[in-house]
Amino acid sequence: MIEYGHFIGGKHVPGKSGRTAEVFQPMDGTVRGRVALASKEELRAAVENAAEAQIKWGATNPQRRARVLMKFLELIARDNDALADILAREHGKTIPDAKGDIQRGVEVVEFALGVPHLMKGEYTDSAGPGIDIYSMRQPLGVVAGITPFNFPAMIPLWKLAPAIACGNAFILKPSERDPGVPMKLAELFIEAGGPPGILNVVNGDKEAVDAILDDPDIQAIGFVGSTPIAHYIYSRGCAAGKRVQCFGGAKNHMVVMPDADMDQAVDALIGAGYGSAGERCMAISVAVPVGEATADELVRRLIPRVEALKIGPSTDSTADYGPLVTRAALEKVRGYVDLGVQEGAKLAVDGRNFKMQGYENGYYLGGCLFDHVTKDMRIYKEEIFGPVLSVVRSPDYAEALRLCNDHEYGNGVAIFTRDGDAARDFASKVKVGMIGVNVPIPVPLAYYTFGGWKRSGFGDLNQHGPDSMRFYTRTKTVTARWPSGIKDGASFVIPTMH
Repeated sequence: MIEYGHFIGGKHVPGKSGRTAEVFQPMDGTVRGRVALASKEELRAAVENAAEAQIKWGATNPQRRARVLMKFLELIARDNDALADILAREHGKTIPDAKGDIQRGVEVVEFALGVPHLMKGEYTDSAGPGIDIYSMRQPLGVVAGITPFNFPAMIPLWKLAPAIACGNAFILKPSERDPGVPMKLAELFIEAGGPPGILNVVNGDKEAVDAILDDPDIQAIGFVGSTPIAHYIYSRGCAAGKRVQCFGGAKNHMVVMPDADMDQAVDALIGAGYGSAGERCMAISVAVPVGEATADELVRRLIPRVEALKIGPSTDSTADYGPLVTRAALEKVRGYVDLGVQEGAKLAVDGRNFKMQGYENGYYLGGCLFDHVTKDMRIYKEEIFGPVLSVVRSPDYAEALRLCNDHEYGNGVAIFTRDGDAARDFASKVKVGMIGVNVPIPVPLAYYTFGGWKRSGFGDLNQHGPDSMRFYTRTKTVTARWPSGIKDGASFVIPTMH
């Protein structure tokens, strides 16, 4: 039985609240460990420790901060197999998928190594008579990240790397469902030479979240999770005067045009719809074939592929996907499949009764495929977060575009076509933050920004890329003139540079 406390001031600290939660191993349903749930007082102790450490770290030059992150990367690479094993056992992903989770986080750390350049300000010589103007970017102080269960390596790294590179101290509140990897990352940061107190992990539930939202010394908060919680955190955090970025739910569409390469489109839907058991905010959960002939052909090809999906324990590297994260998640997704049948959608492939031999207590669900889903159905409107793909037939391109634009979520979207004009028109007109053209999961590379529109994103600045450096810093602008014999006398009008 693993006992997870907190990581504060460079060392493991046992929980003091007396409250804990069980950490399960989804592939067999066993209890892997217990995690402490922090009180407001424990969170406050971490903030005080971080605030003290940040003063010196913020004054450290950016190149030295980057060197610590460079060593941090080396240690993540060294321990990659061990990290992936922990991730797979606590989340349920397969080992290869877990390594992909880690790698996409690593890429943002690599981007953050450029902080000496990315934090550079601007300079204008002789902006006015004897006057120079320059700007500088400075850290905020203590900042926090509240991260989800479905990417226990990637999202924490997306948050902590730019924040720490910019000179802030970071409080991470990971999901209590799979805290093992975040705790290990904190250990590696200290081993890399990171100062104690700069990266702290405080495990907890809503009590810890509310403490973060209300703490007067936490200057900024980044969150990824469901839309209702994103809205709650954004509203309460902004009301407390904090800088907040929150990323919520999704219902990502993939439009399949009549001229699309159908083999490519089917491969894309199978991987993007069912990978990681559909527990991705960028998963494709809605296929929108344009025209009845396209729809019939797409469904005809999808059915045997969904039926042939290989589901296995997290340790099976040949499995297409593993179990869902908890029994509650499994029952929720099953409930949505039941609902879709009640709503009148055609269940072309039913995976509800799948059982994994030898792992009967694991949280497995076979692939499910709905056809003839309509936009008034809840299975279309709501995020299911499981291995369920819905086919919504569209009579033409205009209606397909309208479906994407009218949905309350606007995280990711894709179009599969050979027509460059159609792809260009779609990219220009679709009201979604991230677009793929013949790419099913359009997660931008680390040096571009990641973020959705509408009810998928709250806040003005997105994750990673240049936006992350702006989010974790403040701009200070200096207008300077040194004595040079100029005697202007008192002026009572607003300064100008003419």
